[in-house]
Amino acid sequence: MPRYALLIEYDGTPFVGWQRQKDGLSVQQVLEEAAAPLNGGVEPVIGAAGRTDAGVHAEGQVAQVDLSADLPVERVREALNTRSRPHPVSVLAVARPPEEWSARFSAVHRAYRYRILNRRARPGLDMGRVWHVPQRLDAAAMHEAAQGLLGHHDFSAFRAAACQAKDALRTLDRLDVSREGEEIVVRVEARSFLHHQVRNMVGTLAQVGRGLRPVNWPRQVLDNRDRRRAGQTAPAEGLCFVSVRYEPALDWPA
Repeated sequence: MPRYALLIEYDGTPFVGWQRQKDGLSVQQVLEEAAAPLNGGVEPVIGAAGRTDAGVHAEGQVAQVDLSADLPVERVREALNTRSRPHPVSVLAVARPPEEWSARFSAVHRAYRYRILNRRARPGLDMGRVWHVPQRLDAAAMHEAAQGLLGHHDFSAFRAAACQAKDALRTLDRLDVSREGEEIVVRVEARSFLHHQVRNMVGTLAQVGRGLRPVNWPRQVLDNRDRRRAGQTAPAEGLCFVSVRYEPALDWPA
């Protein structure tokens, strides 16, 4: 069966997350139902590079689907976008990857962005897209603290209790914090992440930004490997799955 790679963006607000659940609508369900007419009426299984949680957005999610028909990639894209309406999901591009390619296991790099609206007034236009923190945050202190988390470590302190990963060892390649006007933007990159790792790190760094904890505190939390000592899990709405990298890179049509 021909395999197709999908480049997808979505607003995570109305979904229970990427993965199908017993209750509630998922991004996966919307796309699988949309793909059924392209697969002889049978809903195919669509696997993604990252299983985003409820409320988490994506502008560069990548998924795979095997279909019974050999179709032009433009037709697959248009068919999925037509049949997934009115849900806030859009297939930006479709490519034909190598036969053995996997959206999840072939990925060598993933990137996320977290947005904090740091002003007194609550969001109007960006409601559901940012974490609103009215207290002034020190972005420079947050960035300095974040550098202590880079590298290969046991990230048990930033791991969700429900995380199903075999171990907590991960290599964090980038964790940058910067102020962009009224926003604090956190950019995170690694090959893979633990469940809630990014949101737990952001919640911990926010404690430093508020001046409640010293700059070296996040590293102490990391070394203690105790989730109870870390900060809160930052809300899902501020998180966006930005991109996935593969080697060799996928050839997305213009």
